[in-house]
Amino acid sequence: MPHKRRPRYSGKNPRRFTEKYKEHDPAKFPETVQAILAAGKTPAGAHRPIMVQEILDVLRPMPGEFAVDCTLGYGGHALELLHRLQPGGSLIGLDADPIELPRTEKRFRDAGFAPDAFRAHRCNFAGLPKVLALEGGRRADLILADLGLSSMQLDNPARGFSLKFDGPLDMRMNPNKGQSAAILIQRTNVTSLAELFSENADEFYAEQLASALAGTHCQTTLQLGERIRRALPHLSDTEKELSVRRIFQALRIAVNEEFVAIDTLLRALPECLAEGGRVAILTFHSGEDRRVKKAFKAGLLSGVYASAAEEVLRPSAEEMRANSRSKAAKLRWAVRSMGQALGGLHCAESLQTGAHNVF
Repeated sequence: MPHKRRPRYSGKNPRRFTEKYKEHDPAKFPETVQAILAAGKTPAGAHRPIMVQEILDVLRPMPGEFAVDCTLGYGGHALELLHRLQPGGSLIGLDADPIELPRTEKRFRDAGFAPDAFRAHRCNFAGLPKVLALEGGRRADLILADLGLSSMQLDNPARGFSLKFDGPLDMRMNPNKGQSAAILIQRTNVTSLAELFSENADEFYAEQLASALAGTHCQTTLQLGERIRRALPHLSDTEKELSVRRIFQALRIAVNEEFVAIDTLLRALPECLAEGGRVAILTFHSGEDRRVKKAFKAGLLSGVYASAAEEVLRPSAEEMRANSRSKAAKLRWAVRSMGQALGGLHCAESLQTGAHNVF
């Protein structure tokens, strides 16, 4: 078979996601990957778990326990937990992304974890009660939810999340379900779009931007970014970029019904935790953090939780320098009470009050 040359790229270093062949193959090019990590960046196709030690400190995984990672992603947090659950412990991972989930499951198998120790379920984290029902109705000793986007999704232009490179304006975690961000903009009126920008991202110029975008045919990420900038001619370049990021966030939240899913998970958590079970939730913007803080406070007052974080935990200065994507992270935790009744609900039944289109 004749040798097949890899595609060439212009310039000294590859710029496009698909051209970064060394970063996509860390086993073959470890020096390249280490240099990128040392520069505080994330290699293409990979993800750096955030606040790992802080999460381990609050969840306190012990051998033999049963854990759930509600947002499996690349599997960084889950691997750290699973090693500490051995011997005898197990972890199930949830993720709605049909593209990344098989790759992550393979990483766990390659790491030596058989199905009795690790199992993956393709679903949104709002489906946790149903997954636990499928697992025999067992309640979890510890539950983790990292509500941030994975770097694999952010960096791959084909997924439609990227601010740097052009790609289809999609933003769906599961590209096979729901409507894309492009369709949402095209079909939403000015008033509704302005409310969406305001509620999902606290965008100060929500009405002005909604007037410029509602009903338009915007097919790519760079096209959307440019239209946002043109709609705000009076702002500095820095302020324009902040609005671009907020609008992308607002659309992503809407397309994936993220707030609905978060509210569903928060309602279901007490019935999905074993007595004394621990939960930790990592958030990345104020709308998420407000919901978690309110739910944990209400659970503490009602007696469902025995304790909860009084103050939000943040990444260390060292981590923020080493990984710029950690800067917005906020961690909150709670511990399930012992012997606290919840009105006879069963974990699987609590799903009925939550989001649709979970699986």
